[in-house]
Amino acid sequence: MFPGNSEKSDQERLKAMKNAATLTGGCVVTPMRILQNGMVVTENGKITYVGAYDKKEVRGETIDACGRFIAPGFIDIHTHGGGGHDFTDGCEDAFFVPAEIHARHGTTTLLPTAATCPDEELLEIIEIFRKVYSKPSPGANMPGLHLEGPFFSEDFKGAQRGDLVGPPIPERYIRIADAGRGLIMRWSAAPELDGGMEFGRFLRSRGIVASIAHSSATDACVAEAIENGYSLITHLYCAMSGIVRKNAFRYPGVTESPFIFDCISAEIIADGCHVPANLLRLCFRELGPSRLCLVTDSMRGAGEGDGESVIGSRKNGLRCIIEDGVAKLPDRSAFAGSVATADRLVSNMIKLAGAPIEDAVRMMTMTPAKIMALKNKGILCPGADADIIVFDSDINISRTYIGGTCIYSAD
Repeated sequence: MFPGNSEKSDQERLKAMKNAATLTGGCVVTPMRILQNGMVVTENGKITYVGAYDKKEVRGETIDACGRFIAPGFIDIHTHGGGGHDFTDGCEDAFFVPAEIHARHGTTTLLPTAATCPDEELLEIIEIFRKVYSKPSPGANMPGLHLEGPFFSEDFKGAQRGDLVGPPIPERYIRIADAGRGLIMRWSAAPELDGGMEFGRFLRSRGIVASIAHSSATDACVAEAIENGYSLITHLYCAMSGIVRKNAFRYPGVTESPFIFDCISAEIIADGCHVPANLLRLCFRELGPSRLCLVTDSMRGAGEGDGESVIGSRKNGLRCIIEDGVAKLPDRSAFAGSVATADRLVSNMIKLAGAPIEDAVRMMTMTPAKIMALKNKGILCPGADADIIVFDSDINISRTYIGGTCIYSAD
């Protein structure tokens, strides 16, 4: 009974109990450590207790994890879609369906990512997301957008549309940023382009995370970019410069930069295709779980089977083929995107890179939360959001909770 022993306090207690739950009988991944036979208690969308089993702390419904792992929900800061939808398709379902699909695989927060497209199409996507942003999601939280392009190097455009990439022009990016004010959280660009440093300073002034991507920069240019606001490297090893020779001398590129500058973080597509196991091990060993962030970079084919698909919007996207667990260009000369989900990434870092479970989870929770300054996300501790997942030793997701509500259960 609450202090005062009043009828009102009894009603408040009953209401709190209805919005409470206790997860017990599992290994709690905080993810700083693993608590054996731990317990997590949630009330009204927040975590109120994390620790050893304590009968006095039990609240609401009790759920037995049956020896599985209890961890923070995964955070994917770079995904283009899933379940047959791409965020650039131009409708609300293009956001809600992938959010639901990814939640089944443990993702509780994601940043919808828009690939390079015509400005008018991008502005339309922003307006659709503004409507989505104000509605409850049937799946993962979507706190803001990630724009991947169009300010990229032609030499490293990858699967981005070559006719649309180019240097950042203030009139263009100010118009887009104004339209997406309060919605755009991250923007990937090539800093070596004319105006690239000014663009980095602009993003920093707007509170938008600036990330280096599809770039031909040298390490000296990356150093300058860091000084001008860039703090992240997009999909390390993919669509970026490596060591080059100029007048017989060798110069490191973007690929080597996170190993040189310890003040910049890097994301990596750990689907087992884009980056081989030996490089996953190298990145984990050298960058560690506090600077290495896992992302799916998934396109609409995530959660779908093999066959033909489209990367980008159905109206202006590029054809691709899904096979061997990845999306490829039609001539199979290069990858066109990932079809991974977050559970696959975490599993690969454990099995292919030799990462302990808590470190693999950290790279998909606490680290992306830190990079994107997502408060009360990515950690199990009192006061944090009750975004929680339960999975077995093979990272098969059995339950997903968002804000303390179970939105997916495989049991």
